[in-house]
Amino acid sequence: MTLARLALSGDLVRPSRLTVPDLLRWPQHRVAVSFECATSGTQHHRFTGPRLYDVLVDAGPGFDPVRRKDRLRFLIAVTGTDGHHALLSWAEIDPDFADAPVLLGVSIDDTPLDTAGPQLVLPQDRCGARHISGITAIRVDGSYRCAPVRVAAVP
Repeated sequence: MTLARLALSGDLVRPSRLTVPDLLRWPQHRVAVSFECATSGTQHHRFTGPRLYDVLVDAGPGFDPVRRKDRLRFLIAVTGTDGHHALLSWAEIDPDFADAPVLLGVSIDDTPLDTAGPQLVLPQDRCGARHISGITAIRVDGSYRCAPVRVAAVP
């Protein structure tokens, strides 16, 4: 059996490659999820897995401790085997802010995802568009900055 791997990269102290068995090291959470799918109607599933926040904190996001609220500029990009992408902000998953219970699902409906790869599970989303199957990569990006808007002088 070949285990699927996901790459944790970006602004992390400890980037790594993880398998579903690796993800079992973190506390596991169970959620029942219902989401509306545009092509197949409402879907109902049960997922088990660690919180994305716990996994990323262990990887050591490169927050600047001198900069107040530095973590709020970090983005999280998730990619799946089918080419789907989802983008989250650090504030969505951080317990000091939105504290969304985003999981890296290691099982769906009690079926292990060892060979298929983990799934991004956002129980708070009504629509399943940010649900990513077979995660291949998670990139944490702290270089995002809003450029100041320059207003042209009116003659």
